[in-house]
Order: sequence, then structure tokens, then C-alpha cells
Amino acid sequence: MQTPLDIALVRVDNRLVHGQILEAWLPFLKASCVIVVDDGVAADFFRETVIRMAVPREVEVLFSAVNEFPEKYAFHQGSGQKTIILLGTVHDALAIYRQGFRFPKLNIGNVYNEQCRICCTPYVLLSNEDLRDISALHAEGVQIELRRVPREKPVEFYGIVQNVTS
Repeated sequence: MQTPLDIALVRVDNRLVHGQILEAWLPFLKASCVIVVDDGVAADFFRETVIRMAVPREVEVLFSAVNEFPEKYAFHQGSGQKTIILLGTVHDALAIYRQGFRFPKLNIGNVYNEQCRICCTPYVLLSNEDLRDISALHAEGVQIELRRVPREKPVEFYGIVQNVTS
């Protein structure tokens, strides 16, 4: 059974739930639900419990494995619970997109990759795999923005890549 959701933000952030989400994005978007889409967290009761303790009680927190997410939830623009979708990797964002969960924009808040191919910003370090996955999403028409918090001006990802690769 699918739960209708009004997707307010789809975000890649390897830290998942943390201060920027709780103190900036939740109030700004007036979201009442956060879904953590991460195989490691979905399989770890302790990590789920720690995340639940960090989130205000009035905000619903749900967890899903990547391959289960598109089947469990339905997106309805303008109706349903305002929801933030948090993913730990760009690869997971591409996976849910390919499995049928469509979103028009992907916010990249924080990605740290030891195999850094390109340093887009001090908080977004991408590997070749990340670049490939972002390019696949972009080819599908997904707008890619780099932005840590709502008050920052979003940075268009392809403007950075073109400047670095040319």
C-alpha cells in the first residue's frame, strides 16, 4: 500500500539527519515527515532509534531500504504529507529514480567521497561514479542543485562541472 506524499525536498547528504535538516530545512519547508532511504540504516534498529531521538516528536520519521522505497510510497504534488526524502549517496538517488520514483529536482547538500574526482564546493566532493550518476539523472531532466541550507543561493551543478572540465 502506498502512502501519499507531497515531496518538499529530495536531498543527498551522507550525514542523513543532522542539524541542517532539523534546524533549517524542516521549518523552511514546513515538512511534517522525513524518510531516510538508506540500506544500512533500514537494517539497523540502533541507527533508526538514534535518528528518531534526534527528530522533533511532531515530525514523522520513516525508514526504507533503497529497493523497497518506490513501491512503498507515492508522490502526489500538492496533496499528502509534506516530506523530505534523505539519501546517503547519489547512487541511491539514481536507483530510486530508475525504479520509478520520479522527482524534478535533486538537492545535493553534502557528499564526501575519498575517491574525489572533482571538488565542487568544500562540502561536495564527487567521485567518477557520482559524476556518472548525476549525469544520468540530468539526462532524465532532473535539475541538480548544490545547497546546504535554504538561505544559501543554490548553485547549478552543471555550471561548476563545465568550468572545471573545460
